[in-house]
Amino acid sequence: MLTRCLLALALMLPGFAAAENVSLKHQGLTLNANLEMAPGKSMKDGVILMTHGTLAHGRMEIMAALQETMKARGYNSLSINLSYANDNRAYAMYDCAQPHAHKHEDAVGEIGAWVDWLKTKGAAKIAVLGHSRGGNQTAWYAAGKPDAAVNAVILIAPGSWTADYLAKDYRSRFGQELGPVLAKARAAVKAGKGASPLAKTGVVYCKDAQTTAASLVSYHGFDPRMETFKLLGKIRPPVLVIAGSADETTPGVAEKAKPHADGKHVSLVGIEGADHFFRDLYADEAADAIGDFLKKQAF
Repeated sequence: MLTRCLLALALMLPGFAAAENVSLKHQGLTLNANLEMAPGKSMKDGVILMTHGTLAHGRMEIMAALQETMKARGYNSLSINLSYANDNRAYAMYDCAQPHAHKHEDAVGEIGAWVDWLKTKGAAKIAVLGHSRGGNQTAWYAAGKPDAAVNAVILIAPGSWTADYLAKDYRSRFGQELGPVLAKARAAVKAGKGASPLAKTGVVYCKDAQTTAASLVSYHGFDPRMETFKLLGKIRPPVLVIAGSADETTPGVAEKAKPHADGKHVSLVGIEGADHFFRDLYADEAADAIGDFLKKQAF
């Protein structure tokens, strides 16, 4: 509560520019993002590109809090709003009743599009940051061949999924075995009918959803890149992983990251008492950790 009050007060003070919605065209869709420029800073000083979590949006509480806390520390940021295959999508949670034609990996391409956009605006250095599922998508992007302008990676409570977990989670959420559902969807994709709608089927956390075969395969069919912590060694820029001790949504982040954390290429910061969304003062602690990490990268 204190953090939100301080942020609201800060926005009314001289020198704090209002948030600016910016957009670009990508694969026929208009993508939106919220740009926050720190007082006295330009694009040449660098930008933190932030990606939100599952079916969420770029102005959700944790994204807004991180943008303001980082701006107060002198950092510019761009919080992107994933399209979920919708043109000009608003800053709102994705309604489960809407058709699901989006795919998990769509975010990777959109992150890349925004990196390119930042470069055209003069960004000399870029840190990519992801929260929750956005953490995996950010790691997935960074483990590929990211632009040379990307020189830091920040993963906050990143999601990570094994094949066994995907099967157990599907059974728990939707009361049916994943195997037969996935086999049917994969057959449709193989037959060139990935865009064809399935009968009402559970997808992500949406029950009886209108989903395509390709969407279901993407979110529930195992891909090795879904195991975030196995990607850490493939990421060229330095990585910071932030874990909350009270996180029940992506539990065990600190334990999974610890074997990879050498304090040089991969750093790990645990925040005692923080849940998955790092609310209130925990957002400040996360921002402190990010600021310390970026200073080490001369960012």
